[in-house]
Amino acid sequence: MDTLAILVAAGRGERLGASAPKAFVSVGGQTLLRRSASALARAGSVGALVAVVPAGCVEQARGDLAGVPKLLAVVEGGLRRQDSVLEGLKQAPDGFTGVVLVHDAARPFVDAAIVDEAAAAAAELGAAIPVVPITDTVKRVVDGLVVQTLDRSELFAAQTPQAVRFELLGRALEEAFRDGVTVTDEAAAVERLGGPVAVVDGHPRNRKITTPEDLAWAERLLAGEGAA
Repeated sequence: MDTLAILVAAGRGERLGASAPKAFVSVGGQTLLRRSASALARAGSVGALVAVVPAGCVEQARGDLAGVPKLLAVVEGGLRRQDSVLEGLKQAPDGFTGVVLVHDAARPFVDAAIVDEAAAAAAELGAAIPVVPITDTVKRVVDGLVVQTLDRSELFAAQTPQAVRFELLGRALEEAFRDGVTVTDEAAAVERLGGPVAVVDGHPRNRKITTPEDLAWAERLLAGEGAA
């Protein structure tokens, strides 16, 4: 096993307005958790998969993920993303030195090619993330006033899976915890060390399901009504 995928699904999903944790919200008859796990399992680079789910939901998640290939473990996550990723890292087999892929369960339509390209880039360079260009004009605002128009040719939206070599990710998270820093993603943790983070092409279809509008988009996509 050269790549361990950690599926982060411990969020409560308040913005989605669902009565259940986001991971168990159904899209087209399958939960976001199962769709995302199955998408990761289809990638040839993924050797094993760990699902990190909300507290008290391990047995429910195991039932939901029954039959998904490459599933190694289902564990409880923590309050923050980095807490959940750390729990996932603890499931790595002894002696594992490969690449870790951290993927949001709320991105159920990731393509295997993106997964494989991120893993390959991280194996070579240490860390890599998929990105998509930002098409809107972006303003920096301070105290209700525009202070700068940013050059969007240099701006990209980050997606997942974020791929980092096991040792590098462990060290980056250890330093974030030591310094009392909350990082928004794995790339930010690596950036704090001064390490390079490569980019690979993401895709608009690899959209994060966060709001009711996103959920409606996902249903249309599955029904063949919406464009990616």
